[in-house]
Amino acid sequence: MALLLKPPRHLSLRTMASRFLAHSSLHSHAHASRPCVFFRPRNCYPLRRVTIQLPSRQACFVRAFMSTSPVTEAFQGSASSKTYGSEQIQVLEGLDPVRKRPGMYIGSTGPRGLHHLVYEILDNAVDEAQAGFASNIDVVLYANGSVSITDDGRGIPIDLHPVTKKSALETVLTVLHAGGKFGGSSSGYSVSGGLHGVGLSVVNALSEALEVTVWRDGMEYQQKYSRGKPMTTLTCHMLPPESKDRQGTCIQFWPDKEVFTTEIQFDYNTLAGRIRELAFLNPKLRITFKKEDDDPEKTQHNEYFYAGGLVEYVSWLNTDKKPLHDVVGFRREIDGITVDVAFQWCSDAYSDTMLGYANSIRTVDGGTHIDGLKASLTRTLNNLGKKSKVIKDKDINLSGEHVREGLTCVISVKVPNPEFEG
Repeated sequence: MALLLKPPRHLSLRTMASRFLAHSSLHSHAHASRPCVFFRPRNCYPLRRVTIQLPSRQACFVRAFMSTSPVTEAFQGSASSKTYGSEQIQVLEGLDPVRKRPGMYIGSTGPRGLHHLVYEILDNAVDEAQAGFASNIDVVLYANGSVSITDDGRGIPIDLHPVTKKSALETVLTVLHAGGKFGGSSSGYSVSGGLHGVGLSVVNALSEALEVTVWRDGMEYQQKYSRGKPMTTLTCHMLPPESKDRQGTCIQFWPDKEVFTTEIQFDYNTLAGRIRELAFLNPKLRITFKKEDDDPEKTQHNEYFYAGGLVEYVSWLNTDKKPLHDVVGFRREIDGITVDVAFQWCSDAYSDTMLGYANSIRTVDGGTHIDGLKASLTRTLNNLGKKSKVIKDKDINLSGEHVREGLTCVISVKVPNPEFEG
């Protein structure tokens, strides 16, 4: 961070003039010690004392680039406090830590963090699909700047929580690290992408307004929140007979303009890329994505459903390439862990494209699932080459880089208790 500081008020013009004269006399002596034909001798003229008073409105003020309210508070606090005791130890309760340091939870307060809010709610809906309880998800970008994600899963529980003495719905919306994805016998999910129980509560804390609707047991429950605080009590009413079997959850939120440093505007293509990815990874899931606009002609709508799963994913990735064979895909489940792989070699590609996922979360830094796949591909092709006499026993084995040249591969694993790093 750069600072522009104003000069001290006690530094008068006379002081600056005396420094200038001292500097000039030193240079005059230096020139006198050796002849110089390119410079005229300096003439020193007496200076008169002049006093100048600048109007207060022309004074310079301190300006900090990229300054934020927490930075200003920290600067003022360090300047004013001389001691460090228990009074200086702050305890942030509830969702205050999220609003104090939002970048810690969503990565940034720019476009990346803004879209991350949608990903958090979307991943919760996908977890319902991975558990086998949801098959449809609707995502809508409204013209008023809000977003809604609706699924047909089991619906967030609404009964009284034994620890918080509040409804389970209000608990997961207002308490950090409260959720049903921590594993064990009391967990509501065998496989999930969310592991820390902070996604929904973080979105609630960073939203100017949030409305939640839950359909369970023939009833519809609704509650409104603002910046992490409940604005209404949990209300309910009975569904009509034709809709009594409806189940699921709808979350609609308006991102808080006080938190985000950029305009609240979602990019359709950015969100569509993630939605398409999730549809490829979950073949039984149908996701509809719509962006509404005040001009009906600018409304966008797409539906994503890929029954072929990763095989269709690899075919889509190689749309503009020249494949050497049909896409090879297989799926196997061992000890509660599901491994899904699809790959294809192309003749016009000289590098490999390997995408790895764990519980539908992209593992951009790699992982044991990707390392194991690379090693097994190299070992299998070397053994196949020697068995078919294409590679002689005296020949050097093919390296991993040679084997993966022109390869497009996607591997997705579903693990009950994954360990994410990075």
